[in-house]
Amino acid sequence: MASRRTRRPSMFDVARLAGVSHQTVSRVINHSASVAADTRRKVMRAIDELDYRPSNSARALASRNSRMIGLIAGGQRFYGPVTTIAAIETLARANELTLNVVLMHNVECTQQQFNGFCEPLLEQEVDAAIILAPTDAMFEAAIRAPLSQPRVIVTSSHGAMSIPEAMRLLPREKRSKTSCVGIDQYGAMAEVHRLVLDYGHRNVLYFAGPQDWRDAYTRLRAWNKACFSSPMSSVTVQCSSWDAGEAYQRMNHVLENIGRIGAKPPTCVICANDAHAIGVLRALHEHGVRVPQEVSVVGFDDMPAVDNMTPPLTTVRPDFDALGTQVMRDALYLMGKGPEAAFSISSHGIGLVPAKPVLRKSLAPAARA
Repeated sequence: MASRRTRRPSMFDVARLAGVSHQTVSRVINHSASVAADTRRKVMRAIDELDYRPSNSARALASRNSRMIGLIAGGQRFYGPVTTIAAIETLARANELTLNVVLMHNVECTQQQFNGFCEPLLEQEVDAAIILAPTDAMFEAAIRAPLSQPRVIVTSSHGAMSIPEAMRLLPREKRSKTSCVGIDQYGAMAEVHRLVLDYGHRNVLYFAGPQDWRDAYTRLRAWNKACFSSPMSSVTVQCSSWDAGEAYQRMNHVLENIGRIGAKPPTCVICANDAHAIGVLRALHEHGVRVPQEVSVVGFDDMPAVDNMTPPLTTVRPDFDALGTQVMRDALYLMGKGPEAAFSISSHGIGLVPAKPVLRKSLAPAARA
């Protein structure tokens, strides 16, 4: 991330130096008569001292319609968020709206840092904010951010803080202008469980993603709930990242332990994402374990090219294009520019887009009972 020290002075810098609000600075810039003379002089001195030059958008702050949408995105190095952002941008452009994208490292997210990312959006008076918040820290920061505009938060249904708990943190006037949208992770994992159970698998490993990521938390919670009342025995292998390399190392360790103590190997490995599945498949191959004849493998995300692996990977396909479209429609509705977005699934306080298993050759009937 580029140092904030090198950027040009902003309206918020002027406001801090003058000891006033950024709205007051906006009124001075736009020659409003409602500003007291002493206050106007303080603001002008701060502008001169900082050599602040208002942008075109700053000069237009008095307008209630900037035709700009602010988007703050975490998780941008992953397939799902990138695809979702592309779909949001397409619909924004179709509605003659400009998308102002700010990318951040969600792992390093603090409230102060997040608020800093909001500053340029507030300065430009965006009509709405869309926030891709994959982690607990980023989700809570998005809820607590000092945004007066409508906000749509793209996240998962479960995590350290539930959606209803988060909404209760908001003042009533902001609650009505805030919505949460996500993928139906819970329903998808329930379908994976039914599919694997129907194939006769009873002894399963589940590779879980980092639990501060809401997707990983939701998928593990859904998987454990499905297994609780079924004849399937599932052991969780907890990963601290989404990386294939870590899954490869952990699967190697599992296989070595099985060989050393003579334990019964699993007949299926369920992975919280496709990268984990790739690492697991490599470890199985190097240990001479045939997939799917001896062990089946299932992923999540349907990343490009996993259908051309050996064997092609059974996985879950979230509709990221539909997610982006629904997010933008929700933003338009909250802005008063379109009908209310209709979701086929809505639970836990969040509108959800379906995700369906895609059956390929890495999943087969269990070789052992």
